[in-house]
Amino acid sequence: MADGASNLELDVLIRDMGQRARTAATALAETTAAQRSAGLTAMAESLRAAEGGILAANGRDVERARANGLSEALIDRLALTPARVAAMAEAVGEVAAFPDPLGVETARWTRPNGLDIARVRTPLGVLAIIYESRPNVTADAAALCLRSGNVALLRCGSDCLESSRAIHAAMVAGLAKAGLPVDAVQLVPTRDRAAVGLLLGGLEGTIDLVVPRGGKSLVARVQAEARVPTLSHLEGLNHTYLHAAADPDMAREIVVNAKLRRVSVCGATETLLVDAASAERLLPPVAEALIAGGCELRGDESARDLVPAMVAAGEDDWSTEYLAPVLSVRIVDGMEAAIAHIRRYGSGHTEAIVTEDAEAATRFLNAVDSAIVVWNASTQFADGGEFGFGGEIGISTGRLHARGPVGAEQLTSYKYVVRGAGQTRPWTRPPQAALAAVFFSLS
Repeated sequence: MADGASNLELDVLIRDMGQRARTAATALAETTAAQRSAGLTAMAESLRAAEGGILAANGRDVERARANGLSEALIDRLALTPARVAAMAEAVGEVAAFPDPLGVETARWTRPNGLDIARVRTPLGVLAIIYESRPNVTADAAALCLRSGNVALLRCGSDCLESSRAIHAAMVAGLAKAGLPVDAVQLVPTRDRAAVGLLLGGLEGTIDLVVPRGGKSLVARVQAEARVPTLSHLEGLNHTYLHAAADPDMAREIVVNAKLRRVSVCGATETLLVDAASAERLLPPVAEALIAGGCELRGDESARDLVPAMVAAGEDDWSTEYLAPVLSVRIVDGMEAAIAHIRRYGSGHTEAIVTEDAEAATRFLNAVDSAIVVWNASTQFADGGEFGFGGEIGISTGRLHARGPVGAEQLTSYKYVVRGAGQTRPWTRPPQAALAAVFFSLS
């Protein structure tokens, strides 16, 4: 579909996608775990076979993005390499081998009257996934939706449309090869932003859940306009706190990795908090390693007294997700001050403490109410693959339904299956009295 198509043509296109998605969801619900696994394996094989076409399409996206002035951090999210395509295919293959969540009994009990009741995982249905300049999400989302028996309606960012088209074509080829409904994974084929509004409207009940994966503006729009439930991922304004009992070598290794391993991911640390009691011992070697790695440090007055190479941090720095080699640094007067800072400025994503004091670590892990809390490890482990979920569709920072990395299991709902042997519920009054009451109410 051309981007210059009329609003009517776009409306017809998107609504037709919704209807086909609902039909595919019905068909997918009747497939077996083995059939879905075969489909995922075929998808992984198709991605590997399509590497050349995917990279060529991505090259055109990157060239266009640079011409449009996209930042290098966002281009890093957009760009694919042979290694990244291979990793994408490998991730889909891992999802194929991941335990199927559907039909799993999460609880089962027998009532005194003999009724057998089980709570069983079921698909959510049709998911509209709206994301920005991350073409790998096309494969991740499709794979996780198929594993969990859901249909995916994908709307990628305009910057990665050609890449996503190439990836989507490979995924659909895998579905077809496995004999699964090809409409189980659909990609909105236009850059027109009006398509997002149509998806948020729910397409006359064909969409069951909207999942935004992107920056503040995208999430805010989805939350404001969606007429169906949403599973939101807010920014990753993550903190690493160096407690007074932190090991200096461990602190240095963790902070450098948490910030610089890949600065454009949502799990990157954006603010470093250092306990005043040990700041003179801990901060200078950590700062030296960060600066050597090309990181700009923005500190408060106390931090700059210890590391003069820092520039002064402004109030906005404490609430900024840089997605760049920039780190804000604050000296805090103990754990309470660290927790208070996180509560004020954090986004509820991921927070870490580095300490050799197990009691202090337990206190931090219990007091900090973020989706992920970490002790003595990098915040960049905030990832569904690293959690053993077989990938993720995003990190949910909400408190309802799913929280943290959203993998296949988190994309399911449940139903209750009740098995009886002729039980009937006791009447509240004798049957004759109940029938008489009905008769008189109708006369």
